Amino acid sequence: MSLHNLTPAKGSIKSDKRIGRGQGSGRGGTSTRGHKGAKSRSGYSKKIGFEGGQMPLQRRVPKFGFKNINRVEYKAINLDALQMLAETKGITEFNLDTYEANGLISGSKLVKILGRGEIKTSVKVEAHHFSAKASSAIEAAGGSISKI
Repeated sequence: MSLHNLTPAKGSIKSDKRIGRGQGSGRGGTSTRGHKGAKSRSGYSKKIGFEGGQMPLQRRVPKFGFKNINRVEYKAINLDALQMLAETKGITEFNLDTYEANGLISGSKLVKILGRGEIKTSVKVEAHHFSAKASSAIEAAGGSISKI
C-alpha cells in the first residue's frame, strides 16, 4: 500500500452535494432552484391536473350527459341463469336468499328478472321487478312470480 492507492473507507464520504450552504459550496444562492416563481419557493406543491397555466384537460373537454340522482338500480338476472340453477341444483323457489347463496347478487340489492334464454321448469320466483317477457315465460312454463 502506498500514497497513490489510498482511498477513504466505504461510506465515510457523502456523494451528494449539500444544497444551500453558501457560495463556496457551488450550490448556494438560488440553491439549484433557478430564479423566482412558485417552484423556487418553499412549500410549493403542484395541484393535481395543473398544466403550467394552460387550460387543464378536464376543463377543455366538453361536458355532456345527465346523471339522474333518483335512478333506481337493479341487479339483472336472466332466465337462463335461473334455468341453469334449477337443473344443476334442483332449486324450485327463487328468493333473495337463494340468489345470494348462489352468487347472483351480493348484499341486499334490488333484483330484476330479465327474459334472456328460456325456462322449462316450473319455478316460483320472487324479485323486485320482472320484464314482460320474463314474467310471461315463467308463467308459460307453469311457474309463478311474486313481487317483493
